[in-house]
Amino acid sequence: MQLELLAPAKNKDIGIAAIDCGADAIYIAGPMFGAREAASNSIEDIAQLAEYAHKFNAKVYATVNTLLYEDEIQQAVNLIWQLYQAGIDAVLVQDYQLLSEDLPPIELHASTQAVCRTPQQAKALEALGFKRLVLERQLSLDQIADIRAAVNCELEFFVHGALCMCYSGECFLSEEITGRSANRGACIQACRSQYDLTDASGQTIISNYPLLSLKDYRLDDDITQLAKAGICSFKIEGRLKNESYVRNVVRHYSKTLDSFIDNNLQDCRASAGKSSGGFEPQIDATFNRGYTSLFLNGKKELWLSGDTTRSIGEYVGKIAQLDKTSIVLDGNATIHNGDGFCAVNEYGEQIGFRVDVCNGSLISLKSTSGLKKGQQIFRNYNIAFEKEIKTNIPVRLIDATIDFRSKSITASCSDGITVSMDITEDYPPARNIATAVEGIRHQLSKKAGVYCFQIGSIDDIDVRFYPASALNSFRRTLAELLNNERAKRQQYLRVPFIKTNAPLPPQRRKAEKEVMRSKYCIKNELGLCHKYGIPLDKRLVGVTIQEPLYLINNGLKLGLQFDCTQCEMSVIIF
Repeated sequence: MQLELLAPAKNKDIGIAAIDCGADAIYIAGPMFGAREAASNSIEDIAQLAEYAHKFNAKVYATVNTLLYEDEIQQAVNLIWQLYQAGIDAVLVQDYQLLSEDLPPIELHASTQAVCRTPQQAKALEALGFKRLVLERQLSLDQIADIRAAVNCELEFFVHGALCMCYSGECFLSEEITGRSANRGACIQACRSQYDLTDASGQTIISNYPLLSLKDYRLDDDITQLAKAGICSFKIEGRLKNESYVRNVVRHYSKTLDSFIDNNLQDCRASAGKSSGGFEPQIDATFNRGYTSLFLNGKKELWLSGDTTRSIGEYVGKIAQLDKTSIVLDGNATIHNGDGFCAVNEYGEQIGFRVDVCNGSLISLKSTSGLKKGQQIFRNYNIAFEKEIKTNIPVRLIDATIDFRSKSITASCSDGITVSMDITEDYPPARNIATAVEGIRHQLSKKAGVYCFQIGSIDDIDVRFYPASALNSFRRTLAELLNNERAKRQQYLRVPFIKTNAPLPPQRRKAEKEVMRSKYCIKNELGLCHKYGIPLDKRLVGVTIQEPLYLINNGLKLGLQFDCTQCEMSVIIF
């Protein structure tokens, strides 16, 4: 099976960086309807990204995955045609209305916002003609396997990045509060806000805490199980993340996927070429709120991001000593001048500071106000590592083998792409055959474009003398021919969307009372549900709680309902 590492791109440059670091595919927004208001791109930029990606058989998927108003349907259709003409390989769609329109012969993928978390939903989406389904993140391996057994289309699953508390495509809290719809790319991230938790008696149980903010997803240790469950595309979240983040995370997961394939030779990467050299990824050093595998193992653990909703980075030690302008850490981490650190105080506030001067574990600061002995310290900006990411960039090349004859040359890649060129000019016979053969080998065993050429064979019966300039020209021509042939093949790989007569499933477009539903449960998180054995939160010891429970934020009151049969929590707006 071909396995794909799918990377996010806020813009063309980040997309190219992701491909260089080992991504097999990129997802990116066009100028509108891309589910991220701050991540739009021109058609011209997407065309350039597609051209670069296709040199490696990598794919580019465009996101047209917002709910649409009636007067926007034709605009969206026109956009999809423009994206198709720009060379993209598939379109991610949320709004089912588009399936009834005159679309180009392009693959359609059902975005995670299209809601797919049961075999029945998967069957309904496959019947509509989708080639791929992007599954809900809050699924277990068993649930993924059940969906795999129910459908024949490709399955994509998120493996890393930020998590929404709500099931994808069904969050209406932002829209109800401010009119800014998450399903139209304008989410205010209300799940990252601070809330008071109160009960029916009006008692405040927990005050000013991000009770809906989840940790970040991380499934690098679960690639084997996901592949066996039927996932073919492993997706990294982050179309608003910077280039450094994308490079680091993509490089880490590309190495992880390569290791899996090395032990499972029936599988292969979906694109061509290998990324080699460059920086060594450090997944903990990049933006994260702490990590969770969520419900993948079928169990509920502690999913909350904790006291802060911002990145904390990597743990580097506790404060062993401090005075007014310095601290000493008890860890062994190598600290650099200019590193960024943070700590979280007892009120859940993040205290950030930069290192002025360090000497081993002794760190000099402008002020240690807010810090105290024994406090955990995290590094959320590693200046040396960031420099390494920017300057020590992996190189991605495709191996190609050359078979040389006096009148023609053939170049073949391991993925089956083969081209030939004729030598039309009449070069003189070589006086010294061994020297001429060595010259051919030396000049052609080099890089050209994205190809790393090596000699397979040289016909030594009719050996001619070729100037170095001619041999270099042959090599460049072969690279160009391989690019052209690869681009042609990319067009044939598309599986055009074909309209079906299947009925469109119901698609929720309004909040009604329920603005969120999730596998995440506040009662479980606080130890009030005994099914999963989470210890009682120390803040609740000795407290008598009367349901129903409510979340209060700045005058906004949200109700909590618990469906224990389905093991789900709903957030209700009044």
